[in-house]
Amino acid sequence: MSDDQKIFTPSSPLPAGRTGILTPFEPGTRTLEAGFQIAPPFLPLPVDIVFEKDVAIELRDGVTVYADVFRPVGSEKVPVIVAYSPYGKGQGTSGSVMGVFGLVGLSNSVVSGLEKFEAPDPAYWVGHGYAICNPDIRGVVDSDGDSVLWDRQDGRDCYDIIEWLAEQPWCDGKVGMSGTSYLAVSQWFTAAEQPPHLVAINPWEGVSDVYRDLVLRGGMPDTGFAQQLQDGSFFGKNQKEDILAEVEKYPLMTELWENKIPAFEKITVPAYIVASYSNTLHTAGTFRAWRRIASDEKWLRVHNGQEWPDYYDEANRADLQRFFDHYLKGEDNGWQQTPRVRYAVLDLNGGDQVNIAAEEFPPADVTSTTFYLNGRTRTLSTEAPADEVPAAYAVAFNPNAVSFLASFDEETTLVGYPKAHLWVEAQGSDDMDLFVLVQKLDVNGTPLQAFTVPNRSAMAHDLTDHGATILKYKGFDGRLRVSARHLDETLSTDDIPAHSFDRVEKLSPGEIVEIDVELMPVGLVVRPGEQLRFIISSSNLLGTLMPAIREYVGANVGQHIIHTGGEHASYLQLPVQAK
Repeated sequence: MSDDQKIFTPSSPLPAGRTGILTPFEPGTRTLEAGFQIAPPFLPLPVDIVFEKDVAIELRDGVTVYADVFRPVGSEKVPVIVAYSPYGKGQGTSGSVMGVFGLVGLSNSVVSGLEKFEAPDPAYWVGHGYAICNPDIRGVVDSDGDSVLWDRQDGRDCYDIIEWLAEQPWCDGKVGMSGTSYLAVSQWFTAAEQPPHLVAINPWEGVSDVYRDLVLRGGMPDTGFAQQLQDGSFFGKNQKEDILAEVEKYPLMTELWENKIPAFEKITVPAYIVASYSNTLHTAGTFRAWRRIASDEKWLRVHNGQEWPDYYDEANRADLQRFFDHYLKGEDNGWQQTPRVRYAVLDLNGGDQVNIAAEEFPPADVTSTTFYLNGRTRTLSTEAPADEVPAAYAVAFNPNAVSFLASFDEETTLVGYPKAHLWVEAQGSDDMDLFVLVQKLDVNGTPLQAFTVPNRSAMAHDLTDHGATILKYKGFDGRLRVSARHLDETLSTDDIPAHSFDRVEKLSPGEIVEIDVELMPVGLVVRPGEQLRFIISSSNLLGTLMPAIREYVGANVGQHIIHTGGEHASYLQLPVQAK
């Protein structure tokens, strides 16, 4: 059983930087009056709010967790939105959360400080006739038990919380979920458990496969962000799951990792899913879940920024309210006429398009188009080179990469799922860690990049010159450890390769092998005179997801050979939209 494979390590108390004004354990009910301001930077409350603090909820195995509930004054029963995550329910006013807002350039004045990190703000939602439930989940802060990291246990626990909420005298029996990152992931797991009173979900960017998205993307043990997540949250009085030790002990796909993938086929509730192209942690997982959940009523919006400013944007919050008003309040407000897909096309030069309507993603007018690598001319072309010409680099020297250019004489829009199909060979090694990236170049050949956040300060430039990919978009990337190249035939499609990660297939001297590399979904326009540059390298081209985390260094020695043309016609497959 997967629970037998779990490894735990002692938790530690909540540090000062993660402690907020509402963190102290103080059970009781009080009313926060309109105009109440929890601290000077934050938004005063627009309405009176009933605040039930540290309410005890007993889970099915006898573990007690504590939740804060914010709800409207009065006797009218209301629906409730759950924000499920390991981030302390009282952390909204903490130094760490205020610092994250500063990092992305978001003013703390857009929220009341009553919200959990990455969660709906009670100041807004209570004012529009909803309750908000912020639980401290199993093992976190004052809640009992041992915490786990993105797991089906989250789904079972949240099921119990939802069913408890539905029975409360102030609740009308309808429950929704919303939030970004961890709060999105917990929605996949919860909806798959099918709690009877869960009516609708709103996952706003989040992984959907811990192995493939978080700890072993491409088969590489890149655990820098997992370490930050494990060390920087799950504070409590008992134990927390040691995912770093689990990666070391179970580097291949096992039942442990399988149970950190939601049962997508059991997710049937209406879902409003929000994604971006630019979050190297969340993008692949959000699109994967969008494709695979069984909900008949599901909507996708792909924006052109970073999730936190997008989540708290006034227009986007109003859009989400229309979704919840329809499903949680039964309002006939035209939500059903909302396009099933609204996607963005990035320009990277100030001309992004957003909210383009479609019935599916990719749109029906997109065709996967093959661009072959030419080792002689270092170009990409829709015609396969007749001659086989390899391109090679030594991993220990500069450049430890080879690249290929595609020029465009007319405007070309890419929307959908790109992939790389490569024939590769290692000299002096029995394995290769390969990183690939597609950049857009302007008419002068300069790579184009764009901040995804309002913060464009000198420090933001310093952070994003290399790394901090959530703050700046530099192109769509992929990676693969070549010994993990075996495809899962049941999950793979022609556009989206999925690797099984259940075996290690080392290379023999002189062996040339065929690999498929999944790249991040893309929405990008290339104008006449601009180019795409496809880079293959032994080093991590984009750097880390967040600032100040440990960067993964590819396990490479010797020489990498990329074969092109002839019998080994490597190519980049791009989703080209009809004009």
